[in-house]
Amino acid sequence: MKFVSEAPIATKISVMKQRVRWLCEAIAQRHIDQTRLAISDGGDRDPEFSFLVMGDSGTGSRYGPSPQKQVARLLEEQSDRCRFLLHTGDVVYLVGSSEYYGQNFIKPYRHFLVGGDRPSQIAYERMVFNFPFLPVPGNHDYYDLPLVYGWLAQMTWPLRRLLRAQIDLDVGWHGSWQGDAYARAFLDYLQNYNLPGQLERHLDLHYTVETSTGKCLRYQPGTFTRVPNRYYTFCYGGIDFFALDSNTFNAPTPIPDTQEGAARRAFLEISWQELEKQQQQTLEEMAKLNANDVEQLDELEDGRAKLQQIEEMKLDIEKQLNADETTRVDVEQLKWLEERLIESWFTKNVRGRVIFFHHPPYVTEATKWNQAQTLEVRDRLRQVLDRVTRNIGEVAGKRPLVDLVLNGHAHCLEYLRTAQTGHGDARTNWIVCGGSGYSLRRQRAEGADLREDGKLMARSEFFLGRSGRGNNKRRPYSAIRIDVGAGTPPQMTVQPLAIERTRNQWQRCALNPFSLQNS
Repeated sequence: MKFVSEAPIATKISVMKQRVRWLCEAIAQRHIDQTRLAISDGGDRDPEFSFLVMGDSGTGSRYGPSPQKQVARLLEEQSDRCRFLLHTGDVVYLVGSSEYYGQNFIKPYRHFLVGGDRPSQIAYERMVFNFPFLPVPGNHDYYDLPLVYGWLAQMTWPLRRLLRAQIDLDVGWHGSWQGDAYARAFLDYLQNYNLPGQLERHLDLHYTVETSTGKCLRYQPGTFTRVPNRYYTFCYGGIDFFALDSNTFNAPTPIPDTQEGAARRAFLEISWQELEKQQQQTLEEMAKLNANDVEQLDELEDGRAKLQQIEEMKLDIEKQLNADETTRVDVEQLKWLEERLIESWFTKNVRGRVIFFHHPPYVTEATKWNQAQTLEVRDRLRQVLDRVTRNIGEVAGKRPLVDLVLNGHAHCLEYLRTAQTGHGDARTNWIVCGGSGYSLRRQRAEGADLREDGKLMARSEFFLGRSGRGNNKRRPYSAIRIDVGAGTPPQMTVQPLAIERTRNQWQRCALNPFSLQNS
């Protein structure tokens, strides 16, 4: 059973460009940089500030307690002392559909929205944030739903609701339309401005900040809160932030047409068949459970999570089997990152750098650590950082090129640090923040050290995810607050925020803050 489908990388790039009218005549004439924004909140020059991070949060309809709502409350309590929130992707499950923005996003995060006291009256494509909300797209934000499955889901909806069906996976008639719902919700969707002079007036009103690369969009909390593109940059408190769309550079390398390649292909095909069997068995087991039984409700949630986990593993295998030389890599975005990082290192007032995107290059979560997409993103980012290293020479000194990389995708909270990898990603801090609402995953049995050809590449210093068995099972859902200090390099302190359900009660986890290394 194929629950979701995904557009090719070339299609994702093309449709997203159309939606923001990438480099159209009116934009070119005004020398506008469509990859930069400035947060107009009056505090962007303060070297001491805090910000929030969350990811993989977009769950909605659940017959039991909602972890996402609990994490949202933790974030609300922290928002008064923070300047903005970064979201590492997967804003709305299961397929990024506009149908589910109301219950899976607007209601849980109404505290951050203008008019949030009346969430049912907020249209997803007209959201305005009173607290800066800066996302990147996750894979689920790009997913689509096969037409037949969407039709079946709707035709059986009354019966599923009556029976509180075991396989309710937050799907309606359709999916994201190749990321269109995400774009309408968060991007400056310039494709909407078609009347004579309408686009020009919009650009003159909102793209007013002068920068070294041209005019950029002014992000105004409470008034106009759009980001200019699926990838973008902004500077706050002397820290350059780089938001990336990793969905367009995560395609696996084609399997070689060799004997070894044939063996690899055969292994993957067998693995896919085994996953298909597991998926069917899980469905059969869930059909025997009763959603009205409190004790079995927990098992149903585990079953839904397992179905999605298997689906992701199948998709990863399919990407490997279908990869060929025509599979496009987002060279334009990666070149942009390289150039902006080099510029950042030669900009006097910039004292630190943070990158955030969805797919983690380093992670020890059991289902993601060795996926082909994980390894491909690691390799692509390394190539960029290696070129940056060659271009800036000794400017960085003993500091890592990037102070912090933030990711989601793996449903956990994890802090890792790379060793001397032999690449530009050496001695870097990595935080995976993907445990903010969707079912949590365990750490791999192989342990905290990630190796390549026997050499230590990274070590996990902190992992918070699913653990224990039976009555001792623990599910701590999480987000983080990061406190940035003055000085160069900046000192960053991470405060984990977590809550778990124990004996039908939500209980906050008392977790100590930790400081990130900067050399």
